[in-house]
Order: sequence, then C-alpha cells, then structure tokens
Amino acid sequence: MAITSIERRTRIRRRIRKVVNGTAQRPRLAVFRSNKEIYAQLIDDVTGVTLASATSLVKAGTKFTGEKTVQAFEVGKAIAVAAQAKGIDEVSFDRGGYLYHGRVKSLAEGAREGGLKF
Repeated sequence: MAITSIERRTRIRRRIRKVVNGTAQRPRLAVFRSNKEIYAQLIDDVTGVTLASATSLVKAGTKFTGEKTVQAFEVGKAIAVAAQAKGIDEVSFDRGGYLYHGRVKSLAEGAREGGLKF
C-alpha cells in the first residue's frame, strides 16, 4: 500500500516537532504552504500562544505581487518586522514537513534578511 503525500508530510512534521520547540524568548517560526498562499507564525509552545503572524493573503492588508517565491520572501521579511516589534530576534525554524527548497527556503531567507537569527 502506497503512502500518500499528505501522510508522508505528516510523518515528517511529527519527526521535526519532536526536536523543534518554541519558547517566549525563542519562538517557533512555523510555515504553512498552500497551493496559492504562504503563511508564517511565531508560536510560543509553552503557553500555546501565537505571538505574531504574516501571510501573502490580500486580506492581510498588503498585497504581495510577483512569483510565489518572491511573495514568500516578502512574507519572511514581514514576519521578521513583526518579530522585532515584539522584541524577538531569535527563532527556531519549523518547515512544517516541507522540503527546505523553493518557497520555504525563500521565506527563511527573507526572515534572515529582516534580522531574525535561526
């Protein structure tokens, strides 16, 4: 019986979450990638609270244009700005079971350029 891509990603995600954990001083930068959009959240796993978030959705107020990798880079910079507004400069990167390639890598590079340390 073949494993579907969703099951595979879930397995990888569980494996990552055993190691990657977020605190108030060093929150977890969680990435979710849909077919059209990309989302990033800073999560404190101790209290279970989302500290900040950024998305490529038009509803969020700013419209990111260009290819999806360019949009992901801009979302990374936006989450870095939101983190620094909260006084956060270090994060644990949670790629959410996705390969560190393409949009996920672009978001991470944008966050690093924005001033976050992984």
